[in-house]
Amino acid sequence: MGRVRRNYALTGPEREQAIADGLASASWYQTPIDRKTLKQLMARRNGPALRDTAIWFALLLATGYGGVHFWGSWLAVPFFMAYGVLYGTSCDSRWHESLHGTPFKTNWLNDALYQLASFMQLWNPVVWRWSHMRHHSDTAIVGRDREIGTMRPPAMVMKALVTGGTTLWLSYMRVLISHARGHFSPDERDFVPADQLPAATQAARVHLAIHACVFAACLWSGSILPAMLISLPRLYGIWLLMLLALPQHAGLAEDVLDHRLNSRTMLLPLPLRFIYWNMNYHLEHHMFPMVPYHALPALHACIRHDCPEPKGLIETWWELFPVLRRQLHDPDHWIDQQLPSGAGPARIGPRLLH
Repeated sequence: MGRVRRNYALTGPEREQAIADGLASASWYQTPIDRKTLKQLMARRNGPALRDTAIWFALLLATGYGGVHFWGSWLAVPFFMAYGVLYGTSCDSRWHESLHGTPFKTNWLNDALYQLASFMQLWNPVVWRWSHMRHHSDTAIVGRDREIGTMRPPAMVMKALVTGGTTLWLSYMRVLISHARGHFSPDERDFVPADQLPAATQAARVHLAIHACVFAACLWSGSILPAMLISLPRLYGIWLLMLLALPQHAGLAEDVLDHRLNSRTMLLPLPLRFIYWNMNYHLEHHMFPMVPYHALPALHACIRHDCPEPKGLIETWWELFPVLRRQLHDPDHWIDQQLPSGAGPARIGPRLLH
């Protein structure tokens, strides 16, 4: 009889078992790639990110101005729909890439974008930096990876899909308030060094102070407009991110040492790739995390012969949604990614059940 429910806590029994099984900070499969080619792909340049960030800021200003100009009229709706996506969805990939330090060659530009995008995310920049380092070293290893977004059964994910950004926004705010009070969960204390917790507390207090000023401006003006521009876009603009980001690892194998089995690449049209900063090439990113976002399409071309055939967004969700529904009552079910003929052998960990 299969397991009914797994313990995803980083301080629970599955953590110790993962360490015992050699799955913690282990060696992962990588598609062989010419060293010179990889060095070229990993080269950091300021140009692409400066261009794309300037376009992003210009679009935010244009759509935000339109929303303010037409505020009180139905004409404001399409402007805020666009603004919400550009703010509440695009900040995720900007946060993610700048954390890796790869978009810009100049480090302070990466740091500045990371701090800004973390604020837009409603995420603590200190906590999430350490969380994401663990996510990459132990991707989808139960008991080690805090960023497993679709735990089995995926009840919270299904709830978020139904309620939209409200559930997530409230959750993010509760966590920020907890951090500002100096309270961190046992899981957070597992991956954040103790000497970094005061910095995390200070960061949360700064973020909350800004949001408090925004809501004070709402009360003073008698309008929700200030919050529509700064604090609430993560609530009403995150819907597209949920469609783009949840498939990164959802429905795939856990406890393997092969990103071809636990990470998914999707093929997206250029506008969505701009919004998502090429994070649809997620398998490629996990296999070679120091390749900048603008080089991921070229990396995809180099290793696609060794990876599962990618699908488009609609096709991916057509396959994924029934799997998530089945996992509500059958947590041991997942999609067994099919590798192409001639691909390198899959690296399957000892805890994978069949």
